[in-house]
Formats: sequence, C-alpha cells, structure tokens
Amino acid sequence: MQYKTYRNGFKTYLQLERNLSPNTIEAYLHDLELLNSFLEEKDIKKTLKTIDLDDLKSFIGFINEMEFGAYSQARIISGLKAFYKYLLLEKEIENNPTQFLEAPRLGRKLPDILSIEEIENIIKSIDLSTAEGQRNRAIIELLYGSGLRVSELVNLKLSEIDFKNNILIVTGKGNKQRLVPLGEIAKKQIHLYVDNYRNILNIKKGHDDILFLNRRGSKLSRQMIFIMIKKFCEIAGIHKDISPHTFRHSFATHLVQGGADLRVVQQLLGHSSIITTEIYTHLNTDDLRKAILDFHPRNN
Repeated sequence: MQYKTYRNGFKTYLQLERNLSPNTIEAYLHDLELLNSFLEEKDIKKTLKTIDLDDLKSFIGFINEMEFGAYSQARIISGLKAFYKYLLLEKEIENNPTQFLEAPRLGRKLPDILSIEEIENIIKSIDLSTAEGQRNRAIIELLYGSGLRVSELVNLKLSEIDFKNNILIVTGKGNKQRLVPLGEIAKKQIHLYVDNYRNILNIKKGHDDILFLNRRGSKLSRQMIFIMIKKFCEIAGIHKDISPHTFRHSFATHLVQGGADLRVVQQLLGHSSIITTEIYTHLNTDDLRKAILDFHPRNN
C-alpha cells in the first residue's frame, strides 16, 4: 500500500513540477517498480523509504547481472535519484541514499548518419504511385529537412505549420516548443500530400488537426514510421542500422559540415545543453585528420 502511495505521488511530481514527457515519466516509474521488485525478490526487510546506499549498490549489482547495459543502468540511477529527491522535498526522508550512488561511465557513441546520396536513394525508393506514397515522401522530407524527432513528427498538427512564413511550431521534450524553419521541398511535398491524399480520407474525430494520418484516418504510430523507414532502406540497398532518429542525426551533421553555427543547430534540435549538440562536431575531426596526413611534414 505504501509503495502505491509513493508511486502515485512521484508520478504527480514528475508531471506537474518536473514537466517531463510521458515517455520519461513511464521510464522513471518502471525503474521504481524494478527497485521495489528487487526488495521483494531478495526478501530485504526494508521499504523504499528506509533503504540505504549499500542496498542500492546491491540493486545495481542485480541489474548488472541481468545484463542491463551501461546506458540503461545510468537511466535507472537517474530515475532513482529523481524519486529520492521527491521524497526529500516531501520530507519523507532526511538523508538521500542516492547522493553518493555513481552511474557507470558512458562512452560517447557517435550516431550513425546517412550521406546525402543515401538520403536521395531512400527518397527514390518511395513509390509515389501508391495512395500513401506522397505522405511517405513528405515524412522523409520533414525528418531530414527539419530534424524532427519521430514523436514530434507524428504529433505535428496542421495548425502548427505557418506556410506563409515557412515555420513549424514543434512541441518537443517536456512540452517545450521551438520554431523550426520549413524548407521549400518539404513544404511542396506536404501540400501535395494534403491536397491529393489527406483531403480524401475519412478522418476520425479528434485527429482532424493531425498532419500525418494512416488510411483509416488516425494518427500514425511511432512504430509505423520505423517499419516504413526499414522498408525504404531495404529497397534502396542501405544496410546500416537506420531509424527515424538517423535522419535527425544526418540533418544536424550536414548542417555542421556545411559550416552552421553550433548554437543555431542546438536551437533547431531543441537541445537544452550545447554539450548534447557538440557530438556533431565529430565530422570535422575527419577533415582535420586528413589535413594532417596530407600536409604535415612528419607524414610526408
């Protein structure tokens, strides 16, 4: 009973005070459930309120044995830290047991990207003679042309597109909104989709303002976008591990390669920290390395 009370209070805290996205909240609640299940499974006679640092270290050892990767472990620890911060704010505990709990060291994994030629081949793989072809072309143009997350894409509304000024009002993580330019090619493809396909659909109630719809007139799912992209890559003969997020990475990478200011790219992507955006500067290191190999006297 006590667990449910803490869980519900924590959920409200994450929604109202932290303003986190539904996906993040669900992940944090899952982390809490995992810890509670661990206490029950190991028959530890303590509650979430009374456990200490040693108990938490045992829990980390437990999830490590379950072969959770470093990123998953770091995410779980982040969720637990948020929970015990909540208990401190509610004066349910006096000392935070996660204060000295260390997350595993994470290497900075460079994202996979697509070349401009590969993106062109993916676009060519779309069959525009089908009913959904124009919609799918518009989806790819927006993912790559504006750097949208897949969740931002499927939730994008017609009322959030300013066709006159070529601007998208994008709602990102934590319900934060940002303005993203709409390119001419993407704008043209959206118009073709809306005029030739969307306008003839029997749109379900509540989905009237959603831009991208399936053949039943409902909002597309994230999973549908993943499946669609896998299919296009297969037709195009691209064997990389591609997801909708790859187009976002490619968008940012090609901007940096072209000389765009990193702060501008940060704003376009909706990153809260410039550190997150700095990963895209890895591209320039290839050019620097080539310059040293080609021109430095110690390499000639």
